[in-house]
Amino acid sequence: MKKTIIASLLLAYMAGGALHVQAETADSNLAVERTTAASITQNSQTPIAQSEAMADFSVWLPELMQDFNALPEVRAQEAKRKQASLMIKAADQAVYNPELGLGYQNASEDTYSLDISQTIDWGDKRGAATRKAQLQAEILLSDIALERSQMLANTLLALVEQSQASKALAFQKQQLVSAKTQLKIAVQQMELGDLSAVELQLIQLDVASKAADYAVAEQASITADADVLMLLGSSELPFNGFLGALTTSLVSKQVSPQLPALKSAYQQVLLAKVAAQQVKADTSADPTISLSAEREGEENKLGVGLSIPLQIRNNYSDTLAVAGQEIAVAEQSYLARERVLTQQQKKFNLSLPRLTERYQEWRELVFHSGQEAASALGQQWKAGDINTSDYLQSQRQLSSSFLAGLSLETALYSSWLEWMGASGQLDSFLSAQLPADSSATANTSTLSH
Repeated sequence: MKKTIIASLLLAYMAGGALHVQAETADSNLAVERTTAASITQNSQTPIAQSEAMADFSVWLPELMQDFNALPEVRAQEAKRKQASLMIKAADQAVYNPELGLGYQNASEDTYSLDISQTIDWGDKRGAATRKAQLQAEILLSDIALERSQMLANTLLALVEQSQASKALAFQKQQLVSAKTQLKIAVQQMELGDLSAVELQLIQLDVASKAADYAVAEQASITADADVLMLLGSSELPFNGFLGALTTSLVSKQVSPQLPALKSAYQQVLLAKVAAQQVKADTSADPTISLSAEREGEENKLGVGLSIPLQIRNNYSDTLAVAGQEIAVAEQSYLARERVLTQQQKKFNLSLPRLTERYQEWRELVFHSGQEAASALGQQWKAGDINTSDYLQSQRQLSSSFLAGLSLETALYSSWLEWMGASGQLDSFLSAQLPADSSATANTSTLSH
């Protein structure tokens, strides 16, 4: 009996216009029947059903990306991107400038001298510095791309929390309105002798409980609005959800150095190798060639000089050993990061299909199993087949079942967004979902090289 009650209530109360009846109806039996009929009629307006519609990113994503790209943190990333290109230009400059010398000696015959010298970059310090700057720029861009994905994941998760809190608030409001309507019906039934005073008190307690639940839901909704406001500067952004896009087929199947989350660590290994080459170049003995012109009295002199540093007291072998050890450190850091990301991917591949399966089972229970029994709910209570205590208990189970569905939705979003943000794939995924007329905006915000 209780299972039948729960199944019927699940459909009845999920309706957007549930339990809208005439408050002044004198016939309590007719009021209950109208209540049940209204809940069945409004079945298609369920908040959950609306969220299950085909994901249409064009409705809300362009405005979200526009607001996101206007954030100071994102603009700072653009400045860093320009800084990265300047780093390469600065490194790709000559290492040594020529030196000009002038001399004068006051003696029996005055001597004037002019010499110019140029150190040759024999060890290719410039090339090593340029390669290092290029890798540093690539690492910076990879870090920015990963940071953008993580920021977008946090932003979308905040919007999801706001949307779910709004659904929960709407549901608790429906529950409160329903409870108040039931209380009016119960008062009428008690006056007619069809309901006891104890049952009336139970319904009154239920109204108080629903009012408390509504207050808690409103507090949660305010908190969710505040979180979105803190992230984007506005809490009135359009968001329709995208449950249909939460699949494992649209993301990377394997962990590879091409993932933004690993690309930076992989480039750190390459950077360590280039840094070792740069140390070798910086400690190389670069020769200096000089030309000199001298006039002593009436005699002109011309000279050519060559100087080479002698690395006798310090051959920099220890410095080179330190640089070589940095390569091993970078490699182990990459392997550690790869291991963590691999575990995160395994968790994602394990959790998302299972959550999706549980969510589909929940929907079938809500939208299919309860349809046949919903029409007879009011008549069962009227006929006394359901006592008030069981009826109220079923309502509480209904509320728990509805909120469980919202929790499953949130868990689906969280699982997907956490992986997409952690792996750095979310930015490119969302850019691909933007409409064609928003592609120019997306290109200006995509940090790629």
